Formats: sequence, structure tokens, C-alpha cells
Amino acid sequence: MNALATERPAPVLRDVRAVVFDTDGVITDSARVHAAAWKTAFDAFLRAHPPRDPGLRHPFDVRDDYLRHVDGKSRLDGAAAFLRSRGLDPSQETVRAVAADKERLFTERLRAHGVDAYPGTVRLVQALRRAGIPRAAASASRHAGELLDRAGVLDLFDVLVDGGEAARLGLPGKPRPELFLEAARRLGVPAARTAVVEDALAGVEAGRRGAFALVIGVDRTDGPDTGQRLLRHGADIVVSDLAELVVQGEPK
Repeated sequence: MNALATERPAPVLRDVRAVVFDTDGVITDSARVHAAAWKTAFDAFLRAHPPRDPGLRHPFDVRDDYLRHVDGKSRLDGAAAFLRSRGLDPSQETVRAVAADKERLFTERLRAHGVDAYPGTVRLVQALRRAGIPRAAASASRHAGELLDRAGVLDLFDVLVDGGEAARLGLPGKPRPELFLEAARRLGVPAARTAVVEDALAGVEAGRRGAFALVIGVDRTDGPDTGQRLLRHGADIVVSDLAELVVQGEPK
């Protein structure tokens, strides 16, 4: 028998009856594309509109600034948060313009190069499916469905709640938990029996605020303290790859 066919969820997921996955950086290797597009958009804006304080004029950092200010948030919330962090008081028009520039850049890169799904995530999702545990993908991005489809994993999920659905329903962005709560509701499982998997600080905080059974942080950055930051913001456990949550053999 194929060894992968005998894989099952790890014991830490034993009492979980559903799992909600973030998309960017958790299911697909698209966080780097988002971060690169934000950097191009923000750096261009900072060159044209340098902050008054010279100490705040340095370029956007694709790891620290991305994690602190934009990861897991809607485009508008992320743009506003980063610009405020540089001592700026942007108008709504400015925020929309920067966010639109990022959207254009991201779309161009996505359609030119595509994205891949993380093999470890695919292994976990397949193990959950074999165990009869329903799975949802949830994202603030309007591109979530396209990303999952292009990566060939859309059909592994029972439910998708993306940025378009969030806007239609008026769901607030992370760190509020409503996006994840809506995904769990569509799976028919209460939050108290559902796990959330996230790589963003705002995302793990949303899982904590939503009183989910288990909040799993994914730390792919290999930074000196990124795992601890995920724990401080609400993760119950942190892994570097979701294959760590897959074990071999039949359950006892």
C-alpha cells in the first residue's frame, strides 16, 4: 500500500471535528508574491512621499513589515496600517490608490508565474479527508479561489470563504474572527470543535478571539522570534510545515 494512503492526522487533532485553513502562506506559496507586490507599491509611494522623520524612510521589509502590518489583513487595512507605521496620515483616497497598485502588481505576477501548494499542507488535508474531517479554506484575498485552482487543490476543500464573500457579507477583517467563524458555520461545526491554521499574527489572534478549539501557527520565515510572536498572538502550537501534523499508521 502507498505509504501516503496510510497517513492520518496527528494526535493533537484527535478531538477536532473540522479544520479551517488560511490560504496565503498556509496552503499556497503565495505570501511571497503578496509581499513582493506590497514592497514594490510601498517603496514607490515612500520615494514619492517620504515621511518627515528620516528614520522612517527606509524601504518596506518583506519579512518584518509584511508580518507586522499587512499579512492576513484586507488590502485596504494593510495599506493603511503600514503607512501609519511610517508616521503618515493617509487619506482614504491614498490608501485605495496604494492598495490598487499592489493589486495590479500581484495579479500580473500571479498570472505570469502562478503559485504552488505546499506539499506538507496537501498531505495534511488529504489525511483529514481520509479521516472524514471537513475542511475549509478562508482568506481575506479575493484571489483565493483562483490561487487554489491554479495550484490544483481547490477540490480538496469542502468550503471556500474568500475576500469577495467577506465583502458581500460585511465581515470585518482579521484580527476579528468572523471570517473563520463563517467558514466553520458553513462546515456545520462549532468553533469549539474546529481548528484554525494560520501563518499571520492577525490570523492566529482571530482564531484565539473566536474561541476555536485549536489555533495552529505556521512559521515558514525561520526568523529569530517569529514562532514566539505567533504564540504570543494566540497560537496554541507552532509548526514550520504542516507535514509535522501527519503520522503513519491506523489510529489506535
